[in-house]
Amino acid sequence: MFGCLVAGRLVQTDAVQVASDKFVFNLPDYEKVNHVVVFMLGTVPFPAGIGGAVHFSFPDPSGGGAVWQLLGFITNEKPSAIFKICGLEAGKGGENPFGMMASSSRLSPSVAQVGVSVEALDQLAQQIPVSSAAVSTVDSFLHFTQKMLDSLYNFASSFAVTQAQMTPNPSETFIPSSCVLKWYENFQRRMSQNPNFWKN
Repeated sequence: MFGCLVAGRLVQTDAVQVASDKFVFNLPDYEKVNHVVVFMLGTVPFPAGIGGAVHFSFPDPSGGGAVWQLLGFITNEKPSAIFKICGLEAGKGGENPFGMMASSSRLSPSVAQVGVSVEALDQLAQQIPVSSAAVSTVDSFLHFTQKMLDSLYNFASSFAVTQAQMTPNPSETFIPSSCVLKWYENFQRRMSQNPNFWKN
């Protein structure tokens, strides 16, 4: 019913069902993981009015009970979600909603767990996910474009010379750096006013 994906790894579809409404994935070498994607496989939809709360748990180094943190939700209308786990702190969170079968205290210290708890949508709406698990909503192409333009401007600026330093060269065409800067500032302004303008 569910899948779990980490960049550079095979997709996990082998969730352990620890209760009729609870599923758990083991996440080895979690220290090397920045983000995790949890998604529905598309084979079995949620019943009407039902969704899935996605939780994350670090192994407990002290040997006590594992602490679980709510990352967010998936539903039929939003069948996948990406969560940032590299900013979460071990030892902070709530009780284990998945029962003793999902206890990470029996696992290797480098294995964390991702769990999906099937619950009513009205119950999910009352729960508050960990704020640091939210992934930026900035479009990845927009983010790439801004980084690329920063790089282009910095690269071009590294060749800047004053008029006094210029030597005549008939094979070169020179563009005033002020016009590049003006275009860049105009682009940044348009992006901040309308992040989707480049899609038009």
